[in-house]
Amino acid sequence: MTKADIVEKASAAVDMPKRKGEVVVNTVLRCIIDALAKGERVDLRGFGSFRVSARDGRLGRNPRTGEVIDVPAKKVPLFRAGKEFRRRVNTAGR
Repeated sequence: MTKADIVEKASAAVDMPKRKGEVVVNTVLRCIIDALAKGERVDLRGFGSFRVSARDGRLGRNPRTGEVIDVPAKKVPLFRAGKEFRRRVNTAGR
């Protein structure tokens, strides 16, 4: 499913033009991204939670040349599915 599919389904569900539905979907996604960029956690009950985790720098190895390289520290977004989300995924198609 793509973002366009989500826009289409959301627009149809509330009888809204696709253009307005796209604005709504983009706004929700932008709010999640902005909150994560500020280091905040985003909890969506029944769906899941988003948070940012810090990864330490480390030494890595180029698999082609064997050269040791420095992998810098970074922040990565993480998603943990909520209880209802996991239940629905695990019972789907049974």
